Amino acid sequence: MIVVLDYGINNLRSVEKAIQFLGFECRIQSKLAGASKLVIPGVGAFGKAMERLNSIRGEIQAFAGQGNPVLGICLGQQLLFESSEEFGEHAGLGLIPGRVRFLPSNIGLKVPHMGWNKVSFRACSSLGNGVEPDDRVYFVHSLYTECDDANDVAATTSYGIDFPSAVQRKNVWGTQFHPEKSGEVGLRILRNFLEC
Repeated sequence: MIVVLDYGINNLRSVEKAIQFLGFECRIQSKLAGASKLVIPGVGAFGKAMERLNSIRGEIQAFAGQGNPVLGICLGQQLLFESSEEFGEHAGLGLIPGRVRFLPSNIGLKVPHMGWNKVSFRACSSLGNGVEPDDRVYFVHSLYTECDDANDVAATTSYGIDFPSAVQRKNVWGTQFHPEKSGEVGLRILRNFLEC
């Protein structure tokens, strides 16, 4: 069963509907019981999200450690990392080595990064199967992830700087963009995860 994790501050229904539209069964719940795949959506602040996840942090880490597929979306991708500098220093789930940083304010572009932008997947990323070089996806974020290991970067996007717009470390994936709001391209990316 695909579980869409409910931790009180995330946008669950659009993710649930996208998964169901693709023909997969899923359940929204606050625990991992019965999960074979886990989707962690999210909007809002990193620290507040981790406060709500702390009670099941070990459960999520064990689930991923057993090789079960995990996908973090937007804030969910950021939560996969070790720490964030948003409103202080906060520890994350630690599933991907690295940290979350603010997009630079001196890049001559509006922050937050909001709207459609290109995503360039690495050839070795299964998440990007069928995605073309000029395909665009939908972003809303002020922070970005910084991977300690360049091999964990599955895709990049340019917005004043090149940042990881998708990440993958073994069975753990993340997208900084919203696949559920990114039309056919986003659904293709979501299907790639669901079929892994």
